[in-house]
Amino acid sequence: MKYAEKEAFISANSFGFGDANQAYAQYFSGQSFLQALTNPETGLGIFNVSFEPGCRNNWHVHKATQGGGQILICTAGEGWYQEEGKPAQELKEGTVVSIPANVKHWHGAKKDSWFSHIAFEVPGENTETEWHEAVSDADYDALEA
Repeated sequence: MKYAEKEAFISANSFGFGDANQAYAQYFSGQSFLQALTNPETGLGIFNVSFEPGCRNNWHVHKATQGGGQILICTAGEGWYQEEGKPAQELKEGTVVSIPANVKHWHGAKKDSWFSHIAFEVPGENTETEWHEAVSDADYDALEA
């Protein structure tokens, strides 16, 4: 379900809205919000990430020499996920995306909807997130709503 209005989106988002994601703002086009669901020091970081309409993160890779990667569970609104060299995949409430380690990708909201997903950082060896270029406006605008 698309949410054009922030208030309706927040009330539908049962995992919380969070605070402005200032720590990672340089890696996003638009404003995102971050709600920690676990303490990352436990070894499994789980976060609810919310995106304003049109917001998406840069291309990035969850690097690991063994294990690693990321799992997204879409919880509210509608968005996009795309792996390098593949077409974008539409994301809706209930969609689960398993992102292998070392795969370049991006994810974010559709132009006309707030969007939220829970992100699980999969434990592994020598893990790190490597940030790349922004998703171009031309490529993003070419996606069908």
